[in-house]
Amino acid sequence: MKIGYLWVALIVFSFTSLFVGVSNLSPLDLFRMTDYQWEIMWISRIPRLISILIAGVGMSVIGLIMQQLARNKFVSPTTAGTTDSASLGVLVAILVFPAASPLFKIAVAFVFALGGTMLFMRILNRIQFRDPILIALVGLMFGGIVGSITTFLALKYNLLQSVNSWLFGDFSSILKGKYEMLYVSLPLIALAYLYANRFTIAGMGEEFAVNLGLKYRQVVNLGLGIVALVAAVILLTVGSLPFLGLIIPNIVSLYKGDNLRSSLPHTALLGAVFVLACDILGRIIIYPYEISIGLMVGVIGSGIFLYLLLRRKSYA
Repeated sequence: MKIGYLWVALIVFSFTSLFVGVSNLSPLDLFRMTDYQWEIMWISRIPRLISILIAGVGMSVIGLIMQQLARNKFVSPTTAGTTDSASLGVLVAILVFPAASPLFKIAVAFVFALGGTMLFMRILNRIQFRDPILIALVGLMFGGIVGSITTFLALKYNLLQSVNSWLFGDFSSILKGKYEMLYVSLPLIALAYLYANRFTIAGMGEEFAVNLGLKYRQVVNLGLGIVALVAAVILLTVGSLPFLGLIIPNIVSLYKGDNLRSSLPHTALLGAVFVLACDILGRIIIYPYEISIGLMVGVIGSGIFLYLLLRRKSYA
């Protein structure tokens, strides 16, 4: 988990990503590209690479924040109802404000995502037996309920195909002019790093944090706000990336512990590398066709998630 190795992997995978695809581009053409090849690079390949990096970093970081604030290693935006609530918010925005701008839809999705996350946290505080796996199951059930409401409304108003496109992560449609909303998450990730020590203290419990002079509720609400807004932006732009915010922080914590200031850079880099690797595999396996990133991350991520569960049981 040395950060230098992660940087090397990130650079290698990023360079590889630019030259993997149906259009004929190779590193040998880099200094003698035609106008058509430059258009492919600037309109499609570079925007796709940037969106992969931001989405990988964003989902991994907010997963780490959620796990710290919930004091549970099996909590993430996809297992706590955050992304499901954001999807419901987007659907409501389309139904009520059909001519709304993308920024307005993000705002509505953010409100729903924040509300859903806070509701899950309240449910979490009322559970008597705080077994980590039980908490994850409660989060999955809560997300399933919200997702069922979204599906019902989508079926009723004939919007199921649109809902499925939000829920299924896919970078193939990322082009110049369609991904720039992801930049909204960059200052939020920077803010998360600045508040990393506060989030670490908040994760030790309200009584302990207050005794140290921390404004516990203010810090928790800020953390949940960052989680909700980043999740809404990524969902609306890229789609859902299941298990990403769950497995990456767990892998990093095995090596770096639970100090956010120390583990957050590793989490961000490993998340970007993981999504890049999955995207490259998805473009190669059935070339010239492509497996969506949502399916690749879901399959590989679910396997790692099962391993983490079995590892925890064996350790116990």
